[in-house]
Amino acid sequence: MAQRRIAIIGSGFSGLCLGIQLKKAGIDSFTIFEKSDRLGGTWRDNTYPGAACDVPAFLYCFSFEQKTDWSRLWSPQEEIQDYMEHCARKYDLVRHLRFGTEIAGARFDAGAGVWRLRTTGGEEIVADVLVSAVGQLNRPAIPAIPGLDRFRGACFHSARWDHGADLAGKRVGVIGNAASAIQLIPQIAPRVRHLSIFQRSANWMLPRGDRAYTERERRWLARFPLFAWLHRWSIWLRLELRFPIMRKNRFFAWMARRAAEKNLRAQVADPRLRAALTPDYPIGGKRILISDDYYPTLARDNVEVVTDGIAQLSEDAVVTRDGRVHPVDAVILATGFQTTAFLAPMRIAGLDGRSLDAEWADGARAYRGIAVSGFPNLFLMYGPNTNLGHNSIIFMIECQTRYILGAIRTLIERDLAYLDLSRSVMEADDARTQAALAGTVWAATDKSWYKTEKGRITNNWSGSTVRYWWITRRFDGERYRARAREPVVYPATAPADTLEARPAPDAAGSAA
Repeated sequence: MAQRRIAIIGSGFSGLCLGIQLKKAGIDSFTIFEKSDRLGGTWRDNTYPGAACDVPAFLYCFSFEQKTDWSRLWSPQEEIQDYMEHCARKYDLVRHLRFGTEIAGARFDAGAGVWRLRTTGGEEIVADVLVSAVGQLNRPAIPAIPGLDRFRGACFHSARWDHGADLAGKRVGVIGNAASAIQLIPQIAPRVRHLSIFQRSANWMLPRGDRAYTERERRWLARFPLFAWLHRWSIWLRLELRFPIMRKNRFFAWMARRAAEKNLRAQVADPRLRAALTPDYPIGGKRILISDDYYPTLARDNVEVVTDGIAQLSEDAVVTRDGRVHPVDAVILATGFQTTAFLAPMRIAGLDGRSLDAEWADGARAYRGIAVSGFPNLFLMYGPNTNLGHNSIIFMIECQTRYILGAIRTLIERDLAYLDLSRSVMEADDARTQAALAGTVWAATDKSWYKTEKGRITNNWSGSTVRYWWITRRFDGERYRARAREPVVYPATAPADTLEARPAPDAAGSAA
């Protein structure tokens, strides 16, 4: 039986994981499309000073490719990028990567049972299976601040760091104070003249407790696989025990809040600043941040925390709503990402031409975060309701990979044209997920990047990682409508690892 032509969009952890497991399964007919000139996804894009993962290093790698020589307990960006490139080389993914190719949209051709992808360059690519591995954190969120376009100094997003901008001796404004900001601020504060941190809301913060692995530890971890395995899963278990906080367990929430408040008191002496840094929402309602050096940085003479909202930017200053003018030479937007528009700006059309934008008009949803009814042979990785507030997303990615691989095997072994999820199954699954989410701290928190403007929680998984592993451990093909495949004869000279590409039709035939 012929293999299926598989198009994977994105070369971050999700795209690499699926590519590796396809190779292991003997499926070679896939291409990973990457809009940039280098793999890595968010770890390629985020090169700001101090960039590092907020999941312990030993758990932030594939379980089947355990890295044992991390330099520190918490992995720096450069090491994560190196690890991803190592995986691509080791598992022979490089020849499957097509760089500089941005997918603008895709349309499902029901008659042929294929997806017709269109690149931003106008090329059309035909694939039997389409997998989105673009994730949730790839499109920087640029705040709609009046006057932002008038500012004359250097201005850039933390995920698009301008390494040519010299901040030494400058007055710098950082807009935002969450995960990226707390890493970059301690790095730039010692070399700038003055640093203004514009804080919209405070964040719960725990100590990171970072340090370098000792040579002895690294030697043991490399020499004894059982020791490495136990170390990895002890980290997973410790993080998993945080999940009751998300479910508003009073005891666990009290313990976590007590630890965060103790950390704040120990590192911030000024009672007024402590009050400004104390959140007004339940712990866990937004990402719990971890840092050893952010709070001490705020005590520097050249650092100021501004809690009044921003009214506008002038040519050389940030003006807050209290009328105060904060002169700045450079502005850094540490404002996060557009997280709830999952596949944007791609335009995806399924059966009967229905757009995914229309399907998700009230907020993104997908069965297990992976499949959407009416969009056959389309699978999502790190999709709706699969983000975590307490553990490693790599665990979730491996679960999704196993499920998608099961679907692809089903297509091949049963010689099917496509599989389309039952709408009733998707709606029932979404109802259960949203009902469970209603009882979490995320629902009790007014605004966060986990929610749409209307308040629907589209990003986070409602249960434990154990629960997610259980429901994705096998591909449940009985919940999909299957269509038989018409016999197709491929040219004997067609390479197995490339997809069919042809000149694009005119605008009337556009997939976008």
